[in-house]
Amino acid sequence: MKDKPPIIDKDLIRELADLLTETGLTEIEVGQGDTRVRVARAPTPATVSVPLPAYAAPARPPIEMPESPAEPPDLSDHAGTVTSPMVGTAYRAPEPGGRPYVEIGDTVREGQTLLIIEAMKTMNQIPAPRAGTVMRVLIEDGQPVEYGEPLMIIE
Repeated sequence: MKDKPPIIDKDLIRELADLLTETGLTEIEVGQGDTRVRVARAPTPATVSVPLPAYAAPARPPIEMPESPAEPPDLSDHAGTVTSPMVGTAYRAPEPGGRPYVEIGDTVREGQTLLIIEAMKTMNQIPAPRAGTVMRVLIEDGQPVEYGEPLMIIE
C-alpha cells in the first residue's frame, strides 16, 4: 500500500506568507509531526544601510554662495544639477563631524558618492551622475530634502 502525501493546509501557507510580509523575513518553516511547511520569497534588492548617527551632527557654517539677484535662478534646469531622488534628510559626510564626501572645487568621477540621504532609517548613497567639478553645494548637512530638489551642481 502506497503512503498518501500529507494534505497541505493552504490557509496555513497564506498565514505564513502574510507573516513574511509583516516581519520582513525572507523565509519561514514550521512543522508538526512528519509534516513540514517552508515558505520563502526572494529578498528585496539590498540597499546600503549605515547606522544612524548617535548624536546630532554639529552645525556647519552655511556654504558661501555668491550674491544673487532678488529672485534666485531655477537651478533644476541647469545641465549639471544633481537632484534628490527621494524625500529624506541629506548628510554631506558618512558620520557626524566627519569629512564631507565632496567639497566645492573637488573633481568627481561618475558614480562617486556625493552625499547620503536618510529615508525611512536607511542611508542611501547618492552617486555623481557624471564626472566633473563640484561648482556649488546647495544643501546644508542634516537638511531635509524633497524629491527633485537640487543638491549640487557639477560642471
